[in-house]
Amino acid sequence: LLSEVFVEGGVVRGRRDGDTASEQLEASLPAVVSVTDQSGEARYPSFKGIMAAKKKPVQSWDLGDLEIEADEVGLAGAWTVVDSVAERPARTAGTIVKDEGEGGRQLAEFLAGQKFI
Repeated sequence: LLSEVFVEGGVVRGRRDGDTASEQLEASLPAVVSVTDQSGEARYPSFKGIMAAKKKPVQSWDLGDLEIEADEVGLAGAWTVVDSVAERPARTAGTIVKDEGEGGRQLAEFLAGQKFI
């Protein structure tokens, strides 16, 4: 999800903000881009605009119109594959470590046992 999007001369550029860093991304057009709610001010349609939109024709394009080969889209063109799907396990009670002089050691042992450290 991009927080900024710019389109210039057949190229779309944007910024993706992560937890620790921001990335500058670039793709040639045509491209599918998703944005975050931080990408700008919301624009609300007017009643007049809604009524005018109802009268406009809806165009349908097929892959040939877009000059895209069928093997580039769908499952054949996917970069990832889902191997399996499992329901998330029910949440269980956590482990409480009380600091009675040995809390730091107990916490370190717990984290090591879970392979977090």
